[in-house]
Amino acid sequence: MSPRTLAIAILITALPLAQARAEVTITPDVVYGHKFGLANTFDVFTPSENPNGAAVLFMVSGGWYSNWSPPQQLLPMMAPLTDAGYTVFAVRHGSSPRFSIPEAVEDVRRSVRFIRMESARFGIDPDRLGVFGMSAGGHLSLMLGTTGDDGNPDAKDPLEKVGNRVQAVVAWVAPTDLTIMTHTSPDSLPAYKRFPALELADDPAKKHSPLLFVTDDDAPTLLLAGAKDDLVPIDHSRRIHKKFEEVGLANRLVEFPNAGHGLGGEDLKQAVGEMVRWFDTHLAKEDAARDAEPNAAIKQ
Repeated sequence: MSPRTLAIAILITALPLAQARAEVTITPDVVYGHKFGLANTFDVFTPSENPNGAAVLFMVSGGWYSNWSPPQQLLPMMAPLTDAGYTVFAVRHGSSPRFSIPEAVEDVRRSVRFIRMESARFGIDPDRLGVFGMSAGGHLSLMLGTTGDDGNPDAKDPLEKVGNRVQAVVAWVAPTDLTIMTHTSPDSLPAYKRFPALELADDPAKKHSPLLFVTDDDAPTLLLAGAKDDLVPIDHSRRIHKKFEEVGLANRLVEFPNAGHGLGGEDLKQAVGEMVRWFDTHLAKEDAARDAEPNAAIKQ
């Protein structure tokens, strides 16, 4: 399977393709930035019934490839969140092999700044933003959760003055330490040669490894991982879970003993439920979040 095919497979099969139930308004191809004459875009899925004011960004990424598809095809994937009242943003970044992992990280950081700055336009609360993704998308989600900033008040670009912190993260089967995945690392798996994005030097690999940036002010994080994953071994999730525990961050690791890099069947159903509950807990209004907090750190 080629990296491009694998990326598409991860994206399409990661969430259940059930019929979307709640009515949703789609706003396609919103431009949040430009580089080299190309537009960075996202699609917006806004629930028409009982929106809760919170938003979740979905990182459209597998193998750090970020492919466009008609937003109607993504609609069933967004149903568990839009049914729960969340506005969902399907964020595309500059794709491998043309663009690198550091550039992808900068893109998704910009997307958070843009969505926060334009929150009134999208009818959302700028202080209740979550993010999730699978595989490379999970890595990008963790980068947002562990390295967010409050903006630079002296920046010339008004967008750079806006913070890119998120308030909750759900990372599915996510790489957390790129230093053991690069093509020159002695610990790199043979499969990684198929991913041009992992042709990274040591310094950018370190700077873009969420494991190395864990602090107690990171976003509350849910990790979903398959114990039999032979592409992104579960140790990636276990190691960052341990770091989160050491700093006292609200987090949870849910392991699926018989799952590999993709979840299916009852595992998938459970994972989706865990994700929605995590966002309900950490993106709720302050009073509701306070009441729910004691259950947030239960380990499975």
